[in-house]
Amino acid sequence: MSENQTTTTTTEMPTTYDPKAAEQKWYDYWQQGKFFEAGKRPDAKPYTIVIPPPNVTGMLHIGHALDFTLQDILIRTKRMQGYDALWLPGTDHAGIATQTRVESKLREQGISRYDLGREAFLEKVWEWKDQYANTIRDQWGKMGLSLDYSRERFTLDGGLSKAVREVFVRLYEKDLIYRGKKIINWDPAARTALSDIEVEYKEVNGNLYHLQYPLKNGSGFITVATTRPETMLGDTAVAVHPEDDRYKHLIGQMIVLPIVGREIPIIADEYVEKDFGSGAVKITPAHDPNDFEVGQRHNLPQIIVMDETGTMNDQAGPYEGLDRADCRKKLVKDLQEQGICIRIEEHVHQVGHSERSGAVVEPYLSTQWFVAMKPLAEAAIAAQKSGKGTNFIPERFEKIYMNWIENVRDWCISRQLWWGHRIPAWYDDATGEITVSRDDVQNTDGATFTQDNDVLDTWFSSALWPFSTLGWPEETEDFKRYYPTDVLVTGYDIIYFWVARMIFTALEFTDEIPFKDVLIHGLVRDENGQKMSKSLGNGVDPLDVIEKYGADAMRYMLSTSSTPGQDLRYRNERVEQARNFANKIWNASRFALMNLEGFTAADIDITVNLGTSDRWILHRLNETVRDVTRLIDSYEFGETGRLLNNFIWDDLCDWYIEFAKLSLYSTDEAAKKATQSVLAYVLDRTQRLIHPFMPFISEEIWQHLPHVGETITLAEWPVYDASLEAPEAVKEMELLMDLIRSVRNIRAEVNVPMSKKVELLIKPSSEAEAAILARNEEFIKRFCGTSMLETGTHISAPDKAMSAVITGAELYLPLAGLIDIEQEIARLEKERQHLTAEVERVEKKLGNEGFVAKAPAKVIEEEKAKMADYADKREKVTARIAELRG
Repeated sequence: MSENQTTTTTTEMPTTYDPKAAEQKWYDYWQQGKFFEAGKRPDAKPYTIVIPPPNVTGMLHIGHALDFTLQDILIRTKRMQGYDALWLPGTDHAGIATQTRVESKLREQGISRYDLGREAFLEKVWEWKDQYANTIRDQWGKMGLSLDYSRERFTLDGGLSKAVREVFVRLYEKDLIYRGKKIINWDPAARTALSDIEVEYKEVNGNLYHLQYPLKNGSGFITVATTRPETMLGDTAVAVHPEDDRYKHLIGQMIVLPIVGREIPIIADEYVEKDFGSGAVKITPAHDPNDFEVGQRHNLPQIIVMDETGTMNDQAGPYEGLDRADCRKKLVKDLQEQGICIRIEEHVHQVGHSERSGAVVEPYLSTQWFVAMKPLAEAAIAAQKSGKGTNFIPERFEKIYMNWIENVRDWCISRQLWWGHRIPAWYDDATGEITVSRDDVQNTDGATFTQDNDVLDTWFSSALWPFSTLGWPEETEDFKRYYPTDVLVTGYDIIYFWVARMIFTALEFTDEIPFKDVLIHGLVRDENGQKMSKSLGNGVDPLDVIEKYGADAMRYMLSTSSTPGQDLRYRNERVEQARNFANKIWNASRFALMNLEGFTAADIDITVNLGTSDRWILHRLNETVRDVTRLIDSYEFGETGRLLNNFIWDDLCDWYIEFAKLSLYSTDEAAKKATQSVLAYVLDRTQRLIHPFMPFISEEIWQHLPHVGETITLAEWPVYDASLEAPEAVKEMELLMDLIRSVRNIRAEVNVPMSKKVELLIKPSSEAEAAILARNEEFIKRFCGTSMLETGTHISAPDKAMSAVITGAELYLPLAGLIDIEQEIARLEKERQHLTAEVERVEKKLGNEGFVAKAPAKVIEEEKAKMADYADKREKVTARIAELRG
């Protein structure tokens, strides 16, 4: 069907909406139509999002669902606004995480990766990757994500591997990548270095061990404290502050290290805090990052006392062969027996654990590959300070980002794994000389080369994601058109480890920031505010939520319950509310379609024969279009949800459709056609507004409505239209709605059902309000359930009647025998108190010099009008109380 073809509403909608049937049907339709593919609008402005690639380690979780839904809202909106919108999908190989999962699976079969060898093991991992990449792709579909699958990437595919090698070689040639010996995070279970993000700090109940080291000259002891006594076997000094009077006379003297018997010096270093503890610190350069720095300054030996598995080595003396935990127990016992360990205190402290294996991380001296980060950070700092950097939403995260990049440390990029980008460095077997290359190094001229066995940290390839996925280092058409990207949507937990590194590399290799905006969202927590985890058993599978409530309900709840930067508490009740909202939209549309049989898009005319309610709903739709567009552009999805709820649930369903029934069921054909036009127009625009949030139900309803085009996915986004402004109709409808609500509230208070007709007297404030009431007499009779209706400025209050004061009128319901005068007076007194409080609130606001000085004149006038209205109502309520008291 071409975009110019119109459809007629002939198909009746089912009584209830079935998400399962609709979701698969429409996703298949979208895929077959290739509606998500970018590049079909060459003259349109591009808009790009690259998906934060999920790890191929398993199923997606509810946090992914939030992250992806927010991106889909943005990309669907921009696509409907006419942009050449690209949402590029992909997955991350997740080196250590994936290798750990595969090795765990092999252990269940009694096999290790070493039994298989590198090549055979990698074949197993690729099988795993293919399985879970397909699973992730299926989950994306279940969530309704409008991804351009024709451009899907994987961090280990050929193009990205080429980009990784290019970056490595260029940084190496600029001396920004180097090989060196430093303290790194070591996982003794996985036997690999870890990045900072792979270390999880947990509060542990441990001990603080106070040790007395004897001076060589026999004149006494110096006391140190440690939480890791097993590392004392690698001590090469004790440090004190140079200005500490207690120890100045000891600086330069030697200590005999207990157990080992090695002589080590007492040194002076300002690293020591003289007012903390004993003021003396043991220095173990090979097992502590701070001690390593001290050791560098003082040329201390670096003695490693355990191997890569956490087992004590030959430097550990009598403890060789013991696991580090067993060594600690035996060593402490020996130190106590020798009078060296003089006190043990309970001590709660943060201990790093491997996120993947769970093992306690060991600070470990090791030869690794590093990136010198400070030179890269300088460009990012300069960009941010010049105003040409990335825009963080919320803004407070910019300070967090800047603090990290201004204090950045060199990045350990090598991993002792087999799954990942193998480091493109080769060693001459004879000389040990290093050669780095974009291609494999050939063994020629009698020289043989061996490639480094390590792979690169996963974050190294992820840092290139915004431009490597678009074809860099080649100048591809996609790279030229879609880079830099427009927005990155991600959680606050990886600002340092991923967002910062992407900015660093992008500035270094493309001279541009990789994305204009970074939208930071929080974590999805359980209903008690706890972080979801497997160990707690409180995780939520998005597919289970979709199975029970439908994808639209899950998407709407997640997106409209979120505030940028804030965590979200998941509750099933919220998803149920979202499902109820979807059902409300369905039922309203179904009612409308029952009254639009045979109506086509060409029949829609919203310019003639419009009644008050017609002009009012078009005005409200117009306001909603304007505000929803602004809020989506500002990433305020929670506020967007509030506006959509108010308009669809309250204005459209609860009011307009009820008012429309009078015209639809009348014999006035002109009024009926006008209402049909407005209904069709408003419902069409409503489905477009809700589509980015609820893509499936909006497509299902839209396809039944009179429409133009193949799919709502490519339908034009509604735009603000000044000609639809109708302030007079708004004022009129507000009076009618206020009146109807007040009458219904009075009925409810005295338990008079709508089926029982009542008398209603209305005293308008002026002839203008009297004219409004006269024009809408039929509405008032219908919605107030009256047996007699009288209006006029001449009306006086009956003796026994319930009353209400609204803006523009006083209402009286003679309910003789149904009301208690004292109860009515008490009700009115409560209303008077409320109005007095409102008057005082506005008076205080207008009395605030700061508010009056800063607020626009229009706002001040609105506040003054409010105060006058509240005061007028209070006066009328006071008069009514006096009447009742006689």
